[in-house]
Amino acid sequence: MAAELDFSPPEIPEPTFMEKVLHYGLFFGAIFQLICILAIILPIPKTHKMDTESFEMKTAEVIKKPKTVAASVSKKPKKETKKKR
Repeated sequence: MAAELDFSPPEIPEPTFMEKVLHYGLFFGAIFQLICILAIILPIPKTHKMDTESFEMKTAEVIKKPKTVAASVSKKPKKETKKKR
């Protein structure tokens, strides 16, 4: 009866190329998701260089705003009518 029992490990087939690609793709996908979550949780502090660039952009926007205001002044106002009940 002891001779009939086979305690050797079962034969596991070697993974195919596509199974390996899927395995490593899922592994790298999980790492990418963890990096994205950490980027949301731990924000990077702004540097002084970024502040000066944003200041320069704001001053350029202020210079452009009067031009758009002048264009809107030249438009004729629309007539407003009230409905009679």
